[in-house]
Amino acid sequence: MIYWAQLLHFYQPPTQLPSVLEKICQESYRPLLDVFLQCPTAKATVNINAVLTEMLRDYGHADIIQRFVKLAKRGQIEFTGSGKYHPILPLVPTDEAKRQIELNQKTNSYFFGNVYKPVGFFAPEMAYGRNIVPPVCDSGHQWLLLSGVACPNSWPTERIPYVQEKEKKLKVFFRDDIWSNKISFQDVGPNEFLGHLRSLKKGKGKRYIVTAMDAETYGHHIQNWEKLFLAEVYEQLEVRKETYEGIQQRKALAAQQTSLFQVTEATREIETVTISQLLDLFPAGESIEPKASSWSTTGEDIQACNPYPLWKDKDNELHRLQWEHLEIAMEICFAAERVADNDESRQFAGIARGLLDRALHSCQFWWASHRPMWDINLIHMGLLDHWRVIVNAYRSINTSGASDELKREFYYKAVVARDMRNKIADFLFAIH
Repeated sequence: MIYWAQLLHFYQPPTQLPSVLEKICQESYRPLLDVFLQCPTAKATVNINAVLTEMLRDYGHADIIQRFVKLAKRGQIEFTGSGKYHPILPLVPTDEAKRQIELNQKTNSYFFGNVYKPVGFFAPEMAYGRNIVPPVCDSGHQWLLLSGVACPNSWPTERIPYVQEKEKKLKVFFRDDIWSNKISFQDVGPNEFLGHLRSLKKGKGKRYIVTAMDAETYGHHIQNWEKLFLAEVYEQLEVRKETYEGIQQRKALAAQQTSLFQVTEATREIETVTISQLLDLFPAGESIEPKASSWSTTGEDIQACNPYPLWKDKDNELHRLQWEHLEIAMEICFAAERVADNDESRQFAGIARGLLDRALHSCQFWWASHRPMWDINLIHMGLLDHWRVIVNAYRSINTSGASDELKREFYYKAVVARDMRNKIADFLFAIH
């Protein structure tokens, strides 16, 4: 038996335009979820970052939230944990990673209710570094999904390796990058994909495969792909399941008669499952140390010690400036929280704190990667998020009872940030 677990990643940045979200909901989210509603045996694991859940409510798409709830109640989907505003978790302070995980849990629990019970964890962009393991474990998650490029040993298909964190074991699943990307870029059809799954079966054993991609692949990135590929795959599996069950019934009727009719698991070769179901189907493997990476990292990037090239490329000057500016924003915000000692300063510190949460979103860096993506407006919108943090955080410090010396110190930091913001703007003017 081959067990196929598919993860669908639903996310839009906090800077997304309502009109664009409307288009994505119409082209992708509704048709995609309808595929599952129309095929009750289809299963998948779903990550939806809570910033998108809020946006669905705020911009009039609450019916999509209800589709998720219905599918979860039917046992067709399970949810994962993540970071609310889709930060690159290995690149932010551990306390911020923990806060993002907690915000995601709180927000999604509010909107989805008691069907939101994540067992596993999806790090945004599958960005992994050893420093994310403690907050993921501390939040109660049992497994983590990583890109195949992070796998340090032989490819696991019969056992589930784990990362040891003190007394806890965090199970690790690896995405099949090759076949996930084939689906994502329309390089494979339903028959070829199912043929590949059947080819994985050897002898009488069982194996598993995990694919993962952006949910927007279906219908938004590739028009009608949810029908042309996914629905067709599930329909073929449904027909085979019905055939298998019919054979089982006929076998039972013929059990008392002499018959050459034999039924094996080969008749029902493939079953769709959630990733968490694999925990009960396969034994634990060995302890491993995955490689720092993301689902956009290549083997060459890892060799070059450049594990997150689309978000913090060591040779990308704009990335360097963006992260330095964000670090100043965080420093001033944290100082504001420490020194706020009256109603006005606490008010501005609270505003800065809330703005910092969204200012960590990954898209501002992705659009600055130039590999090949590039968009000066989305880069600039991220920069404005940083600056709003700085303005409110410094206002908090300045209205607090902090010493004049400390106020001057952070004023100078704000001036440095302002100069850096101008450098980034100049960079955006000049680049082609």
